[in-house]
Amino acid sequence: MKRPKLQSIVLWSRYLQIPLYLGMIFALALFSVQFYHELGTLLYHVEKSTESDFILKVLNLVDLLLVANLLVMVIISGYESFIEPILVGSDGQKPGWLGNVDPGTIKIKVATSIVGISSIHLLSTFLNMKAFTTDRLMWQTIIHIAFVVSALFLAFIDKMVTAKHA
Repeated sequence: MKRPKLQSIVLWSRYLQIPLYLGMIFALALFSVQFYHELGTLLYHVEKSTESDFILKVLNLVDLLLVANLLVMVIISGYESFIEPILVGSDGQKPGWLGNVDPGTIKIKVATSIVGISSIHLLSTFLNMKAFTTDRLMWQTIIHIAFVVSALFLAFIDKMVTAKHA
């Protein structure tokens, strides 16, 4: 049975996202460059750094890694969810979570990653109080709490929707 032409065009339109995913892969490559630049800076200044400076620089590396993980998760799960299944090679390499992730789960994972990134920024602010005002600290805390509440609401809504369909 042949599909109507409009339906075929609508179905094909999902492939227009491929350049967007390629852009995200490019952004991931840039994050890798930035990570190694920061790591090189850390290694170069390790003897001159105070303990708090060292911790702040390591937290910056963790922050970059979390954002990179977030990009990988969005790229892989988005491609599989909206374009086509990712075929596993003969080596069987496929992330364990792949295939079990729907758009609702992606939103929750993104929200919790943002909470983690926000936590690192807030911790960095606490460790580097001389560079920040109390006003900025207050706003960072308020924004962090907003991220936490948003993530909790997304998880709650997803649980309600999942329970209704189960």
